[in-house]
Amino acid sequence: MAEENLQNKTDVIVIGAGPAGVSAAITVARGGKSVVLVERAPFAGAKNMYGGVIYTHAAKEIFPNFEEAPIERYIAKHSYVLLSEKDSTQISYQNPEHEKNAFVAIRAKWDKWCVEQAMKEGVYFAPNTLVRELILKDGKVCGIKTDFEDYYADIVIIADGVNSLLAKQIGLRKNIKPKNVALGVKEVIKLPQEVINKRFALENIQGCAMEIVGKPLENLFGMGIVYTNKDSIAVGFGVSLEDLKNHKIKPYELLDRLKQHPFVADLIQGGELIEYSAHLIPEGGYRAIPKLYADGVMVTGDAAGLVNNVHFEGTNLAMMSGKYAGETALNALEHNDFSSNMLCLYAKKLENSFVMKDMKTYKDVVHILGSRTGAFLNYYPYSINKFFDIFTCADGKPKKEKFQKFTKDFFTKRSLSELFKDAIAGIKIVFGILK
Repeated sequence: MAEENLQNKTDVIVIGAGPAGVSAAITVARGGKSVVLVERAPFAGAKNMYGGVIYTHAAKEIFPNFEEAPIERYIAKHSYVLLSEKDSTQISYQNPEHEKNAFVAIRAKWDKWCVEQAMKEGVYFAPNTLVRELILKDGKVCGIKTDFEDYYADIVIIADGVNSLLAKQIGLRKNIKPKNVALGVKEVIKLPQEVINKRFALENIQGCAMEIVGKPLENLFGMGIVYTNKDSIAVGFGVSLEDLKNHKIKPYELLDRLKQHPFVADLIQGGELIEYSAHLIPEGGYRAIPKLYADGVMVTGDAAGLVNNVHFEGTNLAMMSGKYAGETALNALEHNDFSSNMLCLYAKKLENSFVMKDMKTYKDVVHILGSRTGAFLNYYPYSINKFFDIFTCADGKPKKEKFQKFTKDFFTKRSLSELFKDAIAGIKIVFGILK
């Protein structure tokens, strides 16, 4: 390396100040090494969007003082909602012992707080810095090219999001296939805290997270979400990009349908729209994970495809993968070995953790559900709602006749062969998870 470039040399460069990047950077700094955290936005969280919660287990691993962060609400209630034309069936789970298992935060505030903690630990934060490409020397990643100048490091950690052009540049991943990503679209509706508490049956800063399947997403491979902030409600969905393309549906039209369903409309009635955002989400699962390391470089978080779509988990996987990448970087620096033979330790750490074990567990679920979308995400939610409509309605007509008609319709509208295929798919999912 040229002598004049030594002033631009650091131990580690991390690209992207989301949960994965900041976790990697703070881990390296705590190990006593120099680290630069590069972010193309003007501040951490400026462009970040998610449709779920942050789990305290991972947050505590990285930030032992996470309770000092700008947390909106702790999730006290998880609800799963099945929608048909007008009606709904809601299944809710609450456990007082788990009320601090997860929380909701606004990413613009949470990410900014996380970077502030990292800076206190010695991380140098460089916002407004777009990385154009990685610098390679003899096939090894050794730095980054920005709009300003070149910067060098022994190790570069890529945490630049789902469509990682940098990982693609060095051959760690190929172009993303539409079937392997979902488009997440979300609106934030402002409402008084007391109104939110009343509508969701919450107290103080208790929160609710909902996952929704059914009619508004009409035969699309996707799910809706509703969750509570302190004084606003987030409403959105994640739908396969391939399905949106094939069905020629505009995302905002789909979101409007979801908001207009009586179940959702009642929750957001009288609210004021204060934010609209969209974001790509890794959907390919375990089979679509790219190569995670090469000489001088590791890939983390969304850039590595680490999202558990079945459980709507992404932020916690990002934080833990960032931590493991940071630990691996420290080990490599200690041994002065930045080759892939050393950095493969990162992949081993992931393999031995819940991150990759869960990714493997659900490796077939998304594919199977995708092949039976009309059944599992539309027909069966509709049928369950119809069953409860009969079960709860007293209108002077015999219940036996209603249930006989329901049963006849159930087997008429979906053939025995289709029902058999659905059953086989369900068995594959269950055995795939348990094996």
